[in-house]
Amino acid sequence: MFTKVSLPVLQRGLRVAAGLVAVALPLGLFIGGAQPVAVDLFPWPWGKLVHSLVFGVLAAAVAFASGLTGWRGVAAGFFASVAVGALDEWHQTHLTGRHGQFSDIGFDAIGAALGAWIAARRSQ
Repeated sequence: MFTKVSLPVLQRGLRVAAGLVAVALPLGLFIGGAQPVAVDLFPWPWGKLVHSLVFGVLAAAVAFASGLTGWRGVAAGFFASVAVGALDEWHQTHLTGRHGQFSDIGFDAIGAALGAWIAARRSQ
């Protein structure tokens, strides 16, 4: 019923899945974040925790999808995730009822650092 799948084929499939997550998350942030329901969706302090979690997942997905290992994977995941976070905060300054905040970028960076580090540790 099931066929054996070689490890390289499985890893390639997982990298593709991680790449899809790395594309879907920013799209969800920019499209979903522009909806009226996104205004004050999570109260303090839960919104900050959600920022860290989302950008941690994004950093891990980018790091894993890149196929880079060690510090290169950490850097790719971290910087891509923080860049998306900064763009998202800038985008929010143009939306009714939303406000871009530097503190959110800080929480994005904390999550991105943790997510990229976890991805790098898992790929060793």
